[in-house]
Amino acid sequence: MKSALIAIFSLLAMCLTACRGPVCGNNPVDGKGAFVIGHYRNLFVEDGHSQKEVNHKIKTAFQQLFHGNPTNQTVYYAAGNNSNGPLAYVTDIKHHDVRTEGMSYGMMIAVQMNKRTEFNAIWNWAMTYMYHDSPTHPSCGFFSWSFKTNATVNSEFVAPDGEEYFVTALYFAVNRWGNGKGIYNYKAQADRLLTNMRHRAQITGPVFSYRWGTNSVITVTGGPLFDAEHKMVLFSSTSERPPFTDPSYHLPAFYELWARWGPPADSNFWMETATASRDYFSRVTHPVTGLAPNTANFDGTPHTNFWGQGTSNFGFDAFRVAGNWSVDWAWWGKDVRERQLSDRLQAFFESKGMTNYGCQFKLDGTQLDNRHAQGLVAVNAVASLAATNPRSKEFVEALWNMPVPDGIERYYEGLLYMMALLHCSGEFRIWTPQ
Repeated sequence: MKSALIAIFSLLAMCLTACRGPVCGNNPVDGKGAFVIGHYRNLFVEDGHSQKEVNHKIKTAFQQLFHGNPTNQTVYYAAGNNSNGPLAYVTDIKHHDVRTEGMSYGMMIAVQMNKRTEFNAIWNWAMTYMYHDSPTHPSCGFFSWSFKTNATVNSEFVAPDGEEYFVTALYFAVNRWGNGKGIYNYKAQADRLLTNMRHRAQITGPVFSYRWGTNSVITVTGGPLFDAEHKMVLFSSTSERPPFTDPSYHLPAFYELWARWGPPADSNFWMETATASRDYFSRVTHPVTGLAPNTANFDGTPHTNFWGQGTSNFGFDAFRVAGNWSVDWAWWGKDVRERQLSDRLQAFFESKGMTNYGCQFKLDGTQLDNRHAQGLVAVNAVASLAATNPRSKEFVEALWNMPVPDGIERYYEGLLYMMALLHCSGEFRIWTPQ
């Protein structure tokens, strides 16, 4: 009997030792998605495409968008060298600028594709030209959201979606490649930026911005990028207007990782922001169409007083919202409402015609234009990660059959397309600490 008990206890000890990592975890805090089980769905293979075909499609898209013909294909451009090494930027071809949105997307794509050279070159350009280190500037500790390709600033304001992707890409980089030195100490850079996003002191001062065809300097007060009361990301950190948010900036899948990998003192806050964003998705989307506005108030009502540009409608920023909740479901599996949202949204777009639905709508579904945007088609396929209805396969196939974006719209459309390929193939992964 004694030997039998020893054997039982030894077996239990072995099981506990083997299951210390997240893949074996059964902790409800970790959810039940890819973070725990280590499995990422390949929607293309599920639809009958071979892994070889999938690999070829991903490789071809990356090659075109990062190293294709500079006149009509690539969005990534080498820009010389400095003391930190090669420089490169990702540019919005249509608007002739470099944005933190595209730079951070480029870094995320590079780390997922194991392209450290491109990753470091983009980060070097961002830190060299876009980063604010003056302690008296309202954007100190953050990045100007828009520059010309010659490194002349367009706007010194901060667009928090860029910071969010920078932080997560940097954590993935240290986990995949290890730290380098200086600006390539990815962990230190991510921790510093994340701390500023949560705790940056209020600073009042002048901010330069090019608006409505003229240069202007506005005195504002800037602070953290998250609202402490509502646990939500801000559209802007400045006091130029009453605070509000952008639903497409809500990234609960990332916040869960920050809670685990970022400065421990803020772990609870990031867990709370993840929960707040999941609740917000259900409030901010239309109950019939599933459409979200470009900007919104903290209570979920559309924000209607921002530059008079119809930001209370579903438009280009809002393309991304369905991808955010669907990736959150795929990685964490914590909120079943995200599945309902994907089914609702895909039912709406199916009703508009799979090959010709527009890309801008009022929230009730009234169509405002007729352009069948490749970026929207891409994100609607990512929504299939959370969807339960068989129609989801139609959206995956629509992405599969779509060519790599080129021409004047290739920046936003192309980056969303590239990330959608990675998400739908199971190749956009959580890179955990080694």
